[in-house]
Amino acid sequence: MRLCELKQKEIINTCTCRSLGCPIDVEFDCESGRLTALVVPGPGRFCGFFGRESEYVIPWECICQIGDDIILVSIQEEKCISKEHLD
Repeated sequence: MRLCELKQKEIINTCTCRSLGCPIDVEFDCESGRLTALVVPGPGRFCGFFGRESEYVIPWECICQIGDDIILVSIQEEKCISKEHLD
């Protein structure tokens, strides 16, 4: 699967049955070449332009299933919010 295909899938949290949006980036381990996390815009943010300067960083081990259109994850949202300050 290519990164551009991954970015088109909607992420659903199975703990809250809530949509978190689509991934905007990924984190990976340079040494192993494996993906380690998906990065999704935080609450109130649209494509990185509006709202808060935070994002969800979803560890790869929290991904339950990747389907044709959605990615199912099992996370506690308050524990995976990363705050970034863009200047």
